[in-house]
Amino acid sequence: MPTVELLLSPRPHHVRTARLVGVAAARRAGLPDELVDELRWALGEACSRAVALHAAHAPDVPVRILLREDTAGLTVEVIDHGPQGLPPEGTDPEALFGSAVQGSGHNGFQDGLQDDHADEGVDPRVSLAVLGGLVDDIDVTSTEAGTTVRLRWPLPVRTP
Repeated sequence: MPTVELLLSPRPHHVRTARLVGVAAARRAGLPDELVDELRWALGEACSRAVALHAAHAPDVPVRILLREDTAGLTVEVIDHGPQGLPPEGTDPEALFGSAVQGSGHNGFQDGLQDDHADEGVDPRVSLAVLGGLVDDIDVTSTEAGTTVRLRWPLPVRTP
C-alpha cells in the first residue's frame, strides 16, 4: 500500500505544504470530500503543534509526517521531537482531551510546556484537544524521542 513521507523544516509556512500533500493523498485514496476537509484541518493542527515544539526544542530536526493507505484506511502520523511526557504513554485520549480544554494550569503536562509556544500562538495541550474534536480515531504516544500523533480515517469500500 502507498506511503508518503515528508520531512519538513520546523517553519510555520511549511505546514501548508503538509496540508496540500495530505489532501492529495486523501483524494487519491478515495476519502469522501467532507473527510478530506477534516483531514486538512487536523493535519494542519498536528503539524503546527509539531513545528512549534521543534522551534522551541529541536530547531535543526525536521518534523516527520507519514501518510499511509492500507486496508484499515488512511493513516497520518506527525512525529515531533518535543519534550517527553506530552502525554504519558497509555493515557486515555478522552481523559487527555477533556483535561486539555478545561481550566488552566498544567493539566497533567510537564512543567514548561504551557508557556513555551506563546509567541507562536500554539499551545500543545489545546492542539491535542482540537484534534480530539476533529478526528474520531486518534492515538497519541510519547517516548523519550518525542510524540507521535496518529490520525486515522476509514476509506470507502472499493468495488473491483
